[in-house]
Amino acid sequence: MKKLAPCTEIVSRRRALALFGATATLLGCGGGGSGSSGTTAAASASTSSGSVSCVLTPEETAGPYPLFSDIASASTYMREDITEGKTGAPLRLMLTFVNVNGSCAPITDALVYTWHCDKDGVYSGYNQPGNNTVGQTFCRGVQMTDSTGLTRFTTIYPGWYSGRITHVHFRVYLGNSLQATSQLAFPQEITRAVYSSSLYAARGQNTSVSSFSADNVFSDGEQYQLCTMSANAATGGYDAALTVGIAL
Repeated sequence: MKKLAPCTEIVSRRRALALFGATATLLGCGGGGSGSSGTTAAASASTSSGSVSCVLTPEETAGPYPLFSDIASASTYMREDITEGKTGAPLRLMLTFVNVNGSCAPITDALVYTWHCDKDGVYSGYNQPGNNTVGQTFCRGVQMTDSTGLTRFTTIYPGWYSGRITHVHFRVYLGNSLQATSQLAFPQEITRAVYSSSLYAARGQNTSVSSFSADNVFSDGEQYQLCTMSANAATGGYDAALTVGIAL
């Protein structure tokens, strides 16, 4: 499996990426949650990080709930809409994959597996404390990259569970080989707005991890995996986009 790191040399910590003055292109997410307060706050918090030099994205753990790691199983989850009726702030997730060893050319025909918890912090497919979801597959799906290296998923804004900040997992396969495993994050002001909206209010804000520095995955830096936000007027929710660099 390819290590994700800065494009000019391999380093062990993400903060070292800043030495190269380069990062992945982070594009928009945006809009409001289902509650009116979420919509207003999310729209007003819209930001843009712009476009800078190509960089490899840090690799992360798959975590305790990947469900599968083989290409044969992944192909059975081929679908763009992964909500399976789960309620939450609409989220359109767009991941673009590029080869940092090939002038950042788009990686086409790659299989991308994405998964995350629902609005209540529960993953599908596992017997978790207070929730047995064995046999369920919500918030999991696979798409192939197109001619521009882009994949799209229709889902909901993830909730939170104790010990982790809000995040989404993804894996990338080429042929029969797993190339990369990583996670993406969301700006905290947007997450706070979502968790204040009506659909998320029952659990409220994440009191277990209040900052990226306190998170066991992003504590050494989240800037190369952080989405920016922009409103999606059509869905009343968010668009999230991230360009992911991989060394092939």
